[in-house]
Amino acid sequence: MKNFGPKPMMFPMPVLILATYDKDGNANAMNAAWGGIVEGDQICISLSKHATTENIDCTKAFTVAFGTADTVTACDYVGIVSANNEPRKMKKAGFTTRKSDFVNAPVINELPVSLECELLRIDGDASQEEYHYIGKIVNVVADDSVLDEKGNIDIKKVNPICYDSSNHGYYTLGEKVGQAFSDGKKLM
Repeated sequence: MKNFGPKPMMFPMPVLILATYDKDGNANAMNAAWGGIVEGDQICISLSKHATTENIDCTKAFTVAFGTADTVTACDYVGIVSANNEPRKMKKAGFTTRKSDFVNAPVINELPVSLECELLRIDGDASQEEYHYIGKIVNVVADDSVLDEKGNIDIKKVNPICYDSSNHGYYTLGEKVGQAFSDGKKLM
């Protein structure tokens, strides 16, 4: 066994792309590694100060899309380039947007699944310069191309990527290996 100490290691860690509007209505996106569902209708994203956090502070809304295998380069790009330094960030990434029907935030057309969120609160300590943005998920929107024959989101069609914080790599998910809320019944 090897001890790694306190590290942000969780497998798989989704690649989350936050999209916001700035005060002038311009779309922006960033790659946020530390986030997850915290309630049935809430998401928490851990962020330091960015153009995106300024936008959320202003609009009280954001969308969270999932990076995909087809968009790895663009998703990485919006994580390493700040809108404060590159006003054409979205165009360079190849991302186009449309306004969410539910919140004052953009939906990225090239990312097939987005959570549309209203800001509930910001938790954190200014001395640590790290804040938890808690959003209420008011809608999940998915492109028809990633739906199965029953109208549900098909994870294989989405082909989401995960981030490996240990080796700084992006990976796709593997094959289905079981059925939740069912396979465990074999041990009852």
